[in-house]
Amino acid sequence: MAEKFEAKVELDDIGTAAEIFGKHDEHLAQIEKALGVHVVARGDDLTITGEQENVERAQDVLAQLKTYYRAGNHLTVHEVGYAIKSAQGGKRNALGNLARDVAMVTARGKQIKPKTIGQQKYVEAIKKYDVVFAVGPAGTGKTYLAVVMAIKALRNKDIGRLVLTRPAVEAGEKLGFLPGDFQDKVDPYLRPFYDSLYDVLGVENTQKYLERHVIEIAPLAYMRGRTLEDSFIILDEAQNTSPEQMKMFLTRLGFGSKAVITGDITQIDLPKGQVSGLVNAIDVLKDIEGLGIHVLSGEDIVRHPLVAEIIKAYEKER
Repeated sequence: MAEKFEAKVELDDIGTAAEIFGKHDEHLAQIEKALGVHVVARGDDLTITGEQENVERAQDVLAQLKTYYRAGNHLTVHEVGYAIKSAQGGKRNALGNLARDVAMVTARGKQIKPKTIGQQKYVEAIKKYDVVFAVGPAGTGKTYLAVVMAIKALRNKDIGRLVLTRPAVEAGEKLGFLPGDFQDKVDPYLRPFYDSLYDVLGVENTQKYLERHVIEIAPLAYMRGRTLEDSFIILDEAQNTSPEQMKMFLTRLGFGSKAVITGDITQIDLPKGQVSGLVNAIDVLKDIEGLGIHVLSGEDIVRHPLVAEIIKAYEKER
């Protein structure tokens, strides 16, 4: 049996301690379960007991959480889980390195930051390249961060227009006849764009931009025959395009424009046997300089912790 090791961690003040402990000490319980250590709180300080390697990992986790909180961030089970994974993987201070990397501040003063190293590299790729492919599972922030960077470019007047598009493909279910005009029919397919815009800009500002045609949301079919200059264009759910549609979209790019293409190649809703335009494009274009291909993984999922476990379980069945 390995010899027990003990270490103390100072949390400095009650506010820091409360944030790191979590509601009903849920963060401490999360650390104990993941690392196999025992954590005891004494005032504002913690005593960690366990095997030396695990105690040292717990110390690293707590140091990351302190740095992240002191930079003005709120701690949730996601941040705690990410710090634990980085410590287990030997990545020192991964969460701490994200602490001050602000992508944008919303109209309500909310700071939007990459929550993982993968997301951080994705944001850097968008800054660097005029065309970026982002591939990854649900919940990794592919679309949301692209919208954030597009709004930031719009605010900075780097571009004059934002175009958001998706292929109108039913996700494994027949919706039948949808009532209303054209906009009513396509809105269900485009709703995730509105959700992101409302969160970043607010409902009122989003509507103003839409009315002035500064932001355009439309099905992919409406991109045919156009040349989009001075624009930031986001193609979402790109795994559901055909190679012909993808080629059509990519050749819409005009001067002063930037395109981000996002998709999850594990959730292709095309008819059986049809090749995905996203899969095909990554293979055909992988050697082109000045084009970025960024892959996000399960470690970059920022939804409920169970989402990552659900995705892992489905991947085992493939």
